[in-house]
Amino acid sequence: MSMTQQAEPAVTTPPVSGPGKEKDGRTQQRSLVLRLLARPEVGVFLGALAILVFFLIMAPTLRQGSSMSTVLYQSSTIGIMVLPVALLMIGGEFDLSSGVAPVASALTASMTAFELTLNVWVGVIAALVVSLAIGFFNGWLLVKTGLPSFLVTLGTFMGLQGVNLAVTKLVTGNVATDDISDMDGFDQAKALFASSFDVGGVNVKITVLWWLAFAALATWVLLRTKYGNWIFAVGGNKDSARAVGVPVNFTKISLFVLVGFGAWFVGMHNLFQYNTVQSGEGVGNELIYIAAAVVGGCLLTGGYGTIIGPVFGAFMFGLVQLGIVYATWNPDWFKTFLGVMLVGATLVNLWVRKQATRR
Repeated sequence: MSMTQQAEPAVTTPPVSGPGKEKDGRTQQRSLVLRLLARPEVGVFLGALAILVFFLIMAPTLRQGSSMSTVLYQSSTIGIMVLPVALLMIGGEFDLSSGVAPVASALTASMTAFELTLNVWVGVIAALVVSLAIGFFNGWLLVKTGLPSFLVTLGTFMGLQGVNLAVTKLVTGNVATDDISDMDGFDQAKALFASSFDVGGVNVKITVLWWLAFAALATWVLLRTKYGNWIFAVGGNKDSARAVGVPVNFTKISLFVLVGFGAWFVGMHNLFQYNTVQSGEGVGNELIYIAAAVVGGCLLTGGYGTIIGPVFGAFMFGLVQLGIVYATWNPDWFKTFLGVMLVGATLVNLWVRKQATRR
């Protein structure tokens, strides 16, 4: 006897078996849809698709292959940094210094190579060491002091912002570094970090490939390795994770180091794309990275999220940023769009979270 029959009085006529089976089938179909919608990346995918269709209608220029390539390029420069930021957020922390860290990395590489008259690869390696050291410092200070990551990385953000400007002025006498395009090793480094290639007559930046490759690697690590389990565990409850043998301190420090690696890569792209670096850039980008991860389904409280979601989140941000331009609207509305997207995505994620926990 079914649960529905048990809940009805004994005098009630039993329901006919045919309609009952149809009702069960409809219930099962609805459950499948809910299970699909409970995936955090599904909501942001549908949102990105809706925004894409909207701008394809409102901005006919976006329908050209070159325009879409530009959108993908813009999304990749955001997305490469969003990936480690998302992993860090799943691990229960976030990094406010992620916006200015790429600038610090690019400044290090440029000034090291130019001022010492060295091959640019020496500067690239020096920048990698500095970027990883910044990430390590953030993670080490967090686990040693127990301070919230907000305070730790806010201090690093302010410190780097000042150092970027002050050291650049001290060394170069200007707020920007010198052009390094004629130095040894520049062409090879540009080929790795900032080259482009043609696909059907459309110029595509190599950062798009790097973005997708890093996303695939991060997805595999998060879902198929022990380290990925550690990330979810420390983000959900670090005390419980430590009790079952998860190396909490190592996991958190390594996640900050990964953010440092992302900052290095983005910084090298910016350097070899534009040949010079403005020391005051990057302020505010940290909010875009965090917002893209939140739009992609990562919770600020940690322990929940994917990599595919933030990939679509970064695409949405790049699409809106350039879609407004292609639609010939006032670009001052960009931040308003971002605010609406963030609040809307947060509400959607809240609903998705409730659906995922329903029995």
